[in-house]
Amino acid sequence: MRYRGLGKTGIKVSPYALGAMMFGAIGNPDHDDCVRIIHRALDAGINLIDTADMYARGESEEIVGRALKGRRADVVLATKAGNPMGDEPNHQGASRRWLVRALEDSLRRLDTDYVDVYQIHRPDPGTDIEETLGTLTDLQRAGKIRTFGTSAMPASELVRAHWVAERRGLARPRTEQPVYSILNRGIEREVLPVAQEFGMGTLVWSPLGGGLLTGRYRKGRQPSTHRSQYGFQHLKDDRRLDVVERLVPLAEEAGMPLTHLAMGFVLAHPGVTSALLGPRTMAHLDDLLAGSEVTLSDDVLDRIDAIVPPGTDTGTLDMAYQPPAVRQPELRRRPPVDRAAA
Repeated sequence: MRYRGLGKTGIKVSPYALGAMMFGAIGNPDHDDCVRIIHRALDAGINLIDTADMYARGESEEIVGRALKGRRADVVLATKAGNPMGDEPNHQGASRRWLVRALEDSLRRLDTDYVDVYQIHRPDPGTDIEETLGTLTDLQRAGKIRTFGTSAMPASELVRAHWVAERRGLARPRTEQPVYSILNRGIEREVLPVAQEFGMGTLVWSPLGGGLLTGRYRKGRQPSTHRSQYGFQHLKDDRRLDVVERLVPLAEEAGMPLTHLAMGFVLAHPGVTSALLGPRTMAHLDDLLAGSEVTLSDDVLDRIDAIVPPGTDTGTLDMAYQPPAVRQPELRRRPPVDRAAA
């Protein structure tokens, strides 16, 4: 692996990072097999592992903690908090009350006394950003986290976080984890340029387009995959499937599997630090590792641009973050009596 700087943190990480979302009940319930997958990734030179408290309700963190026994010092360990961890209304979000509790729970499950990168899993409009930054700064000064970042944060909110941190003397977010693939290029417009401007590392997720860029989902075919059983609508989106049908022959002409084309694309952007691999099986991981030396030519990248224009999204991932202004109709519709021009 050729290691890249994680923004301006001074931490060096592998361009391929291991995402642990599929370890546990939702993906691979065999803990021993998951541990073998993690060890295979580490042996291949991957040194960044990303998980979250909500993945299989903590089971993923427990598996990762078990796998890192004796190897913890060599791994850049990242986890996330903020998504609901039960029905209790205060067991979620980015408040001081919850983040302190959530981190203690994660440290226990991971069997470690610190996390290298602690991330806010999704924006929390209900919590003042100063409250969140102040909490994360205190956790960093206490040595429980080395640095912290965000995930799915709009560019405007990233700028605001840095603005508040500077004026309040607080630590700044050093990483962002956005969705990025050939199918979802929207972050090229503002998120990646903002991250570069502020020296943030970016750990992009779903580089395989939520599964569509594996080549197993084709137009007019009924897939029989682990992912398809969950009813994700993005897997049935004709706009996205049309793009896949145009990418398949491009990958064939370039002499590589579609998965390697997809990974090579995201790693070619200068604003991307690492791309998260989310294997469920050893075969999935080995397929992606086999493409670690792929370099896409300018011609291939130009042809991808012609299929999906830079800065555009083809449809939306089911699990993608939608801000309240888009998600809540009442925030984008005037009352009926006030909608007319005259």
